[in-house]
Amino acid sequence: MHKPLLLNRRELLKVGTGLGISSLLPFSAVSANTLQTQAHIVILGGGAAGMAMANRLATRLEGGTITLVEPRSTHHYQPGWTLVASGVWQPDKTMRPNAQFVPRGVKWVREYAASIDADNKRVGLANGATLDYDYLVVATGIQLNYHLIEGMSPSLVGQHGIGSVYASIEGATRTNQAIQTWLDSGQGKGIFTAAPTPVKCAGAPLKMTFTTLSRLEASGRRDAFEVDFMAPGDALFSQPWVNEFVKQRFDEQGVNRRHHYRLSAIDPQAKQAEFTFVGPDSEFTSHHQLREAEFRRDNQPTVIADYDFIHVVPPMSAHDFVKQSALIAQDGPFRGEWLDVDIYTMQHNRYPEVFGIGDVIGAPINKTAASVKAQAPVVEANLIAVMQGNPPPARHTGYTSCPMITGIGKAMLVEFGYEDNFAFMPSFPFIDPTDESWVTWVMKDRMLQPAYYAVLEGQA
Repeated sequence: MHKPLLLNRRELLKVGTGLGISSLLPFSAVSANTLQTQAHIVILGGGAAGMAMANRLATRLEGGTITLVEPRSTHHYQPGWTLVASGVWQPDKTMRPNAQFVPRGVKWVREYAASIDADNKRVGLANGATLDYDYLVVATGIQLNYHLIEGMSPSLVGQHGIGSVYASIEGATRTNQAIQTWLDSGQGKGIFTAAPTPVKCAGAPLKMTFTTLSRLEASGRRDAFEVDFMAPGDALFSQPWVNEFVKQRFDEQGVNRRHHYRLSAIDPQAKQAEFTFVGPDSEFTSHHQLREAEFRRDNQPTVIADYDFIHVVPPMSAHDFVKQSALIAQDGPFRGEWLDVDIYTMQHNRYPEVFGIGDVIGAPINKTAASVKAQAPVVEANLIAVMQGNPPPARHTGYTSCPMITGIGKAMLVEFGYEDNFAFMPSFPFIDPTDESWVTWVMKDRMLQPAYYAVLEGQA
């Protein structure tokens, strides 16, 4: 293992300044040039991706109409949910009013999208209304498919020893409480799981395991607790070096790794979980995907495990109304589950007036807020070029970032992209992505949230 990287106060201030200006990594600022237009642009989703695009386009376009479809009044800083579930943050630190980020001049429709008619350039809303568009930005995020785990529901999080950082901010809070209840019992078995599909913040299941291990070790009774990690395939993380690091660290910390098993059912009252064998031919990678029909357990070997605490990671996909539209991928590894876009230009592969950004897109990596930071200027430049009748000039490198928490008080800044088998793409030359560091923990705990809000406001 590498020794932790030590930075002095001056170097740490450089990190903070870099994040405050460039947010997550140094990309060029928004262009001051504006485009006169009469076009109607609809943005579906007001999370990090949708809000960033609303602010960028509001700055760049004059004379057109921008409509943001987002039903929620509260914006959630989801990168902070792991810290809430780990007992480090209070939940209110992750919430701000959406009205704080919606730019002036953008029409905010506070309703759920229900359908997309791509051939007629029309979006249907849950209240029955429709919106016609000239250009569409799909930033709808991800759907949590808890129903694909028999017996599981997000309402169970916090009960019967069940945790899940993904469920909601309330679920993250109840997950922390469930972990604490397990700790207070002084003994028992905890099971941490991963999903057999791409998930948002692929590092979150690992982070929850590492922070819980820190809490177990701090209790002074680590030997009284058994910790298992159940993985649907051989890999635990898409970046190869980090994957091997996590495996080795789990082994060193006494985590029992079982590979090629996915969580298929749960019996909350009995505190038992069923895991179904996933053969090596269905190896879990960030490319891998399973359709609903493949979640059946017919003629597949299963294992029943007792638990005192279990962290559930549900299968994930694009939202149903996206999957039921013509915009969904028709073939390839993302077929039927994710938005069909060119992973470099972010333009839809079959509908040139449509762009995708954020978790909804079919891509081998890229389901993080840092990915949105990298994608937003690409979508902005390419959408404006298409509006002018030009080919898309900008390309996305696949950049994504995961501040991989390896314990409470230490983390690694893992940045990588599409090229060279997801090779590292470090932003700060004085931070080694293979070293655990208190500095990276401070970045995660104190610096990334202001940077994130700068992305939402179109300032970075």
